[in-house]
Amino acid sequence: MRHTISILLENEAGALSRVAGLFSARGYNIESLTVAPTEDPSISRMTLVTRGSDNIIEQITKQLNKLVDVIKLIDLTEGTHIERELLLVKIKASTAHQREEIKRLVDIFRGRIIDVAEGNYTIEMTGTGDKVDAFIKAIEAPLIVEVVRSGVSGIGRGNKSLHL
Repeated sequence: MRHTISILLENEAGALSRVAGLFSARGYNIESLTVAPTEDPSISRMTLVTRGSDNIIEQITKQLNKLVDVIKLIDLTEGTHIERELLLVKIKASTAHQREEIKRLVDIFRGRIIDVAEGNYTIEMTGTGDKVDAFIKAIEAPLIVEVVRSGVSGIGRGNKSLHL
């Protein structure tokens, strides 16, 4: 099962490496990883997506809690939460027909064209991973020049939150 784990950790050199090392030492895969400072510059928030049974996820969270740099963590998957991903994609748009088709798809998926250059468009889109995947599949593969995805960012719904 897919799990989204949100972690508050000390914003210090090596903290990310220790978290990644924990996963690699135990043979677990990190599907997505985003890290950025919070409103307190001494603390970072990491959102990590991995897969595993409930027992494996429990073991991972226990091991993460033992790391010196980890302040607090929650498994967002245990309750209702919101996930978003940022996509930047550069697409060939050399003919009038291609440009119109791309504009139509961008509108359908509620994205934005953020750069227009001779022969290509760069599109920005946010949404769930499924939405981003669907948009990429809707574009003809030979037209895709470059794809950049941010990874998942997540937050609990309602009163559920990760704070000190």
